[in-house]
Amino acid sequence: MFTMKQENWKGRTLLFLISQSITLFGSTMVQMAIVWYVTLNTSSGTWVAAFSVCSYLPEFLISFLGGVWADRYHRKKLIIGADFMIALVTLAMILLIPYISGRKFFLWALLMMSVLRSMGAGIQTPAVNAVIPQFVPGEQLLRFNGINAAIQSGVRFAAPAAAGVLLTVNTLRGVLLVDILTAILGIGMLSVVRIPFQKEANIKTSVAADLRAGISYAFFDKLIGRILMVYGLFVFLCVPSGFLAGLLVRRVYGDSYGYLTLVELIGFAGMAAGGILISIWGSFINRKTMLQRGLIVFGVMSFFMGVTTNFICYLVLMAVYGIALTVVQTTITTFLQEETGDSMQGRVFGLLSSVYSGFMPAGMAIFGPLADMIPLQWIMMSSGIMLIIIAYLFYR
Repeated sequence: MFTMKQENWKGRTLLFLISQSITLFGSTMVQMAIVWYVTLNTSSGTWVAAFSVCSYLPEFLISFLGGVWADRYHRKKLIIGADFMIALVTLAMILLIPYISGRKFFLWALLMMSVLRSMGAGIQTPAVNAVIPQFVPGEQLLRFNGINAAIQSGVRFAAPAAAGVLLTVNTLRGVLLVDILTAILGIGMLSVVRIPFQKEANIKTSVAADLRAGISYAFFDKLIGRILMVYGLFVFLCVPSGFLAGLLVRRVYGDSYGYLTLVELIGFAGMAAGGILISIWGSFINRKTMLQRGLIVFGVMSFFMGVTTNFICYLVLMAVYGIALTVVQTTITTFLQEETGDSMQGRVFGLLSSVYSGFMPAGMAIFGPLADMIPLQWIMMSSGIMLIIIAYLFYR
């Protein structure tokens, strides 16, 4: 690799991961609070789908361009700039809330905020993923990706609880204010982490040429192209049992912030456990086998989450579901970090972000309205079966 594989790389990596986890905490709080607000105030699969699409579609449109910028320009400045932009958008919403009247107009204002925040994430995410290989030696990537997954899952575990408490004792505006504070703290910590400008960066070619080169590189490499395809299908089929979980809980188990919070907490606890397991045992398991098993377990859990009507059983299945989710995502990230050339890291991870932020809203646009026409449990069971089939085909 081309940068700081040297003394104190562990300390720099940890400080970088913590800074990003702090900003992730605020962003997750806002995302959870908005989805819950819309779920409990509309009980509409269409509205929930609309917010999910507006939270991810702009990221899909800009992520690959953000990946090009991450290969051309200073990644640290891109990350800080994106964080700052997201914080400004949130601050503007806080100032506007007292002047907004009418529920529908308020929902549309939240949609616009989600669009702008998603654009910032599309710039930030590829740069963050491309920075990690600058710090971490290749043989340590899976282990540190597991640690990163555990840290982020721990943050996502705490954020829904904090969002639930704030929504119960305060308002949505209070959640947005906490997001501003976490952005300030995260940017402050990142500013002291030294991330040098990547040596192979080439800004002599046009952005359009870099975009074409990135697409050719990703899809003419057999392994990278296959992994991106599997990841896209995985994200698409995650939607019924993952992103529509709040809607299932609302319809099957009860109309309560407490139920929604508990489901999110258990899911993220499982994700944190998955990250810990990978950091300890991941280096002893073949990458391909690990990915296949993760997909199978994920599909089985999705199927039975659609079958059960017992809330305790549903929570147990959600915990295992979270473990499998981390295994799949971490293995795919490590695959790409190991197989991608230094000068293409930003573009490949920009493409990965585009795959996520494209397939996820596509799934919401299809499964959200569909859940208003047929039982969501049927959709979850069908998606679980399809994930198991994909795991079998990938292994072959």
